[in-house]
Amino acid sequence: MSLNTAQNASGEAPSTSRPAPNLNNSPRLKRRRRPWVFALCAAFVAAGALGTAFAFTSVNDTQEVLVVSRDIKRGETIEVGDLSVVRVSVDPALTPVAGSQKGELQGSRAAVDLWAGTLLTEQAVTDSLVPGEGESLVGISLTPAQMPSEPLYGGDAVRIVTTPGDQGEVTDEEPVTIEAVVVGVSRVEETGETVVDVSVPEREAADLAARAATGRVALVLDARER
Repeated sequence: MSLNTAQNASGEAPSTSRPAPNLNNSPRLKRRRRPWVFALCAAFVAAGALGTAFAFTSVNDTQEVLVVSRDIKRGETIEVGDLSVVRVSVDPALTPVAGSQKGELQGSRAAVDLWAGTLLTEQAVTDSLVPGEGESLVGISLTPAQMPSEPLYGGDAVRIVTTPGDQGEVTDEEPVTIEAVVVGVSRVEETGETVVDVSVPEREAADLAARAATGRVALVLDARER
């Protein structure tokens, strides 16, 4: 039997081996880079950093201050149980009382009416009452023509001067003048008048009240520089 005509027992020609394909030589797919993906990731990272910084700053900006726990009328004694300590972010324009001073306010008095839930400021607390000993408080209702247009503030030194009578008579005598200190000012919208509370010595309170009741008085604001 010749070699070139040899067949296997089944009659099939012997198979010839073929080399395996080289996969390393196949062309690679190039990945497309998407710039917007990187930009979006960078934006998320920056936003997270800003959020963390804001939260950190917000926490550091808060401080412990005192708030009123129950309604306190003007002049009432402040007890420790009337105040609570909270941590809030406070406007720099305010002057709140620090929470650490809670115990120090025991026995102080409310300088104004305090309502539950309001922030306690330094101006709302006093160690003395108005009027003080030997002083009396008198309310005077004045029209715009009976007082200066300059706004009045607590502590202003003023004089209450008796004005001429209904007939406008003017005498050679010096007008009666009573020195006083402004304690409070309120405006009556219905009448347009202004009620000025002034503190005067007790011996002059009755005379001033009687003169103020006639409506023939005027308020004079003296120099604020002392």
